[in-house]
Amino acid sequence: MATFILRRLVVSFFVLLAATFVVYVLVANAGDPRTALLESTDPSRDAKIAALTENLDLDTPVVPRYFGWLGGVAQCFVGQCDLGTNINGAPVTGLLSVALGSTLRLVLFATVMAILFGVIVGIVTALRQYSGLDYSTTFLAFLFFSLPAFWIAVLLKQFLAIKFNSWLSDPVIPLWLTIVLAALGGLLAMALIGGDRRQRMISLVGGAAVVAAVCVYLDVSKWFAQPGIGPVVMIVGSLAAAVGATALLSGFRYRRVLIATLITAVVGIICSFSLGWLLDISTAGTIIILAIVTLAVSGAIGALVGGVLRSQAVKACMITGFLSGALIFADRLLQAVTGYSDKVRGILIATIGSNTPNFSGDFWETTLDQLGHLLLPSIVIVLISFATYTRYTRSSMLETMNQDYVRTARAKGLTERTVVVRHAFRNAMIPVTTLMAIDFGAVIGGAVITETVFGWQGMGRLFTDALRIPDPNPVMGFFLVTGTAVVVFNMIVDILYGVLDPRIRTA
Repeated sequence: MATFILRRLVVSFFVLLAATFVVYVLVANAGDPRTALLESTDPSRDAKIAALTENLDLDTPVVPRYFGWLGGVAQCFVGQCDLGTNINGAPVTGLLSVALGSTLRLVLFATVMAILFGVIVGIVTALRQYSGLDYSTTFLAFLFFSLPAFWIAVLLKQFLAIKFNSWLSDPVIPLWLTIVLAALGGLLAMALIGGDRRQRMISLVGGAAVVAAVCVYLDVSKWFAQPGIGPVVMIVGSLAAAVGATALLSGFRYRRVLIATLITAVVGIICSFSLGWLLDISTAGTIIILAIVTLAVSGAIGALVGGVLRSQAVKACMITGFLSGALIFADRLLQAVTGYSDKVRGILIATIGSNTPNFSGDFWETTLDQLGHLLLPSIVIVLISFATYTRYTRSSMLETMNQDYVRTARAKGLTERTVVVRHAFRNAMIPVTTLMAIDFGAVIGGAVITETVFGWQGMGRLFTDALRIPDPNPVMGFFLVTGTAVVVFNMIVDILYGVLDPRIRTA
């Protein structure tokens, strides 16, 4: 493995070196950064042209200028990157750090959500091939994929942000909305559960009744005026996480795994009632430490109680602990909504920018502010990427489920859960992993349209603005970051291939 990684690093270095040279030559010949000054009538035009020429080293031929730029890049290995300046004299490293941070907050979060939901829905639709759920998901996925990003953004701004923020001033759920949501909930339950006609009708009625009851409760209790998860949902959610993690990873034949996850859930419930004072004074560092402690304690419970299925118990307990901790985090975050709403005059979902100007608050209010600005652009990116991951996962899963080794696993008497999770899913993820790597490398470059519509100053805006001038150093800084990301993620995928499929050798 070490030899493989070293070989890939050497090859990737020369590939990136050749690519940067080609791009540098193309950008240098794309136009003259001094064009705007040459057409200016400013009395100090000549002095500004001379300063810009010296600043960007425009009197030097392209090839020696490239090697001068490359020398500044080489200083990154000693922590002193010098990527030059833009036409206004601002260091490119500073511009990149701001733009990259903004892009990672926006696009990376949305891409992770798209992968998570896309893979889950793709697996479910593959297992329910040619069902109503499969057809409905396929239709919606391609519908979202075909819609223009700017058009989705405008609709979300109008109906999910502006109208929702106005509705929060008097949060009353009308009867017609309850009926519509109940109908949608019933149809979703019917599609997910399936079965014969009688089972589908029971699912339809049951799902509609549950959604209607939730809507009535939220309306009567004025939940939106004072949101929070509450102890009942906390207890039920933690126990459901324990049962779900057990069902996914080990099944219920061996009860010690279930006992371990239930103990983990109980510990999480106790912590939710006893650690409120700690959450009130929490910072980002405190939350990270608590998350690490949660995973460690959960894993320890699984190792002590799991018995012969210790490995599966540890994983199930860590999933249970993570989900219980997520519920606690969400509950405390919702409790901060009222105070945050007062500070931002009821604008919980923002329509532009990455944060509220001059906003100050504690950790929870700051987190709400960032999430409120992330929501709309993230939804746009998720809706567009959802179709790709859903269709890739579905087709890969269907192909895998028809393989001989899957039929052999069923013939040996293994449960359907074991066949799907341990045999089919792992191999179905191999082609999807390639798509993930390409996306993760590409998202570093930003989402130009989304960033423009929502006013995010990210990598995409930095690149397009610099290319329009043209401003060579920001363009090369952008290409250096994105090119390195693509190379690194592709190498990670090659390594993951060997982990997912033992037949692939990396020696």
